[in-house]
Amino acid sequence: MSKPSRIITVANQKGGVGKTTTAINLATALAAIGENVLVIDLDPQGNASTGLGIDRQRRLVSSYDVLTGGAQIVDAAMQTAVPQLSIIPSTLDLLGIEMEISEAPDRVLKLRHALRDNVAGPQYSYVLVDCPPSLNLLTLNAMAAADSVLVPLQCEFFALEGLSQLLETVEQIRASINDRLTIQGIVLTMFDRRNNLANQVVEDVRAHMGETVYETVIPRNVRVSEAPSYGKPAILYDLKCSGSQAYLQLASEVIRRERRLQAA
Repeated sequence: MSKPSRIITVANQKGGVGKTTTAINLATALAAIGENVLVIDLDPQGNASTGLGIDRQRRLVSSYDVLTGGAQIVDAAMQTAVPQLSIIPSTLDLLGIEMEISEAPDRVLKLRHALRDNVAGPQYSYVLVDCPPSLNLLTLNAMAAADSVLVPLQCEFFALEGLSQLLETVEQIRASINDRLTIQGIVLTMFDRRNNLANQVVEDVRAHMGETVYETVIPRNVRVSEAPSYGKPAILYDLKCSGSQAYLQLASEVIRRERRLQAA
């Protein structure tokens, strides 16, 4: 792999917005419709790794090793239970990564270089990078390597709070490090149609952000919440639930947008 076809960073510095849930279920949905997908877990909590069934004792090579040059992408990628879906797992070692690479002149480019140098690895059509809930060096590495950023946004009162900071960071990365970086889209998550406030949030976000917001809205769904405790994405745990169906719709929408972005 000289360069993955499309690298999408899933980011929001606000916690609890469904970021990791979106990363693993979107990746699963993309794989289910025939794409070859790699998830890179850059969150020290490692929830994406757990949610895709990778036990901590099996994470012998991790994203920490990739960022520090101790391993290549091909060495760190692990096959999940989902056909055509691999993951580079995370470990708590990532907690010390900023101190370890902060003096390196290419500290923001570690992930980009690792992806570029992985000439012996398989060809992934999509690489999804799950970021920690902060705008730290790990998130900056993800944005520096990515073609686009996907932003999960919870349907709650403070949904738009902090979004401007994230969009400003994307602009700064585009201006200084990665001029191809775009906003892939904003996906509204944890939507409860019975809640008047949630409906108002959807209207407000669409009014502010226009076509940047995906048509697909991810509902609040018990089956999606249960799935990680079984080490499965929701689409494997319960394909027919409303959350799984929404992520399949989102995958189709992401592919359509990526084709438009590439054609632009």
